[in-house]
Amino acid sequence: MPWNVEIGDWTAIGEEAILYSLGRITIGARVTVSQRAHLCAGTHDYRKREMPLLRPPIRVEDEAWICAEAFVGPGVLIGQGAVVGARAVVVRSVAPWTVVAGNPARPIGDRVMERATGA
Repeated sequence: MPWNVEIGDWTAIGEEAILYSLGRITIGARVTVSQRAHLCAGTHDYRKREMPLLRPPIRVEDEAWICAEAFVGPGVLIGQGAVVGARAVVVRSVAPWTVVAGNPARPIGDRVMERATGA
């Protein structure tokens, strides 16, 4: 459902990445979604016999990086500048400028940006 996807300027979506957009997926500017990453904005309410479809949105803020083969689940916010490590499974929101890894993803550090040096 491409009408549920919004992608900002200078953002790159890697080969074979999956944007499963049953719900809205919003990706900011200067974001990298690496190869085979999976953003999944759809699930079912398993507590109900009918298992109705749920479509919680995903938001990836500016300058974040979703590394190779990572999974980002429904209703998750990836904060500005955050990094989701390769093959991480993110089921809770990630704070800005935080690096997470593992299954389930846990904070492993902060992303500190170097200042650009003039030539």
